[in-house]
Amino acid sequence: MTSLKDRITEDMKTAMRAGDKTRLGAIRMVLAAIKQKEVDERINMDDESVLVVLEKMLKQRRESLSQFTDAGRNDLAQVEQDEIDVISAYMPEPLDEAELEALIAEAISESGAESMRDMGKVMAIVKSRAQGRADMSAVSARVKASLGV
Repeated sequence: MTSLKDRITEDMKTAMRAGDKTRLGAIRMVLAAIKQKEVDERINMDDESVLVVLEKMLKQRRESLSQFTDAGRNDLAQVEQDEIDVISAYMPEPLDEAELEALIAEAISESGAESMRDMGKVMAIVKSRAQGRADMSAVSARVKASLGV
């Protein structure tokens, strides 16, 4: 099985051959962000680390998309949406509501959490298992609700 980074590199070559400039630009941007992180931290990134980078890029693009849309800049909003579409293709299948609730319940019982003071323990377990598959701010709100806050 090839790594996520290798798959992205192969997709870049395919986009280059096909002349798909929009896709090519977005993939090059992704690879540049991965390479930058590797150089900065002097590491060779695994799939989990790449997912963290992709998640951050998606979050940035979603924020930009909403700002451009609010400002009436549909041309720039479309560019952001195209980048979101390309980056999203590399993300794992998102968790559905039932899977997420089960994961949170499992993390709470596994960590022995009883109150808000234990939220960090629960979030650490959930984050490691749901990386790239769920919006962590929404997960955080659900964990708070589950812990009775």
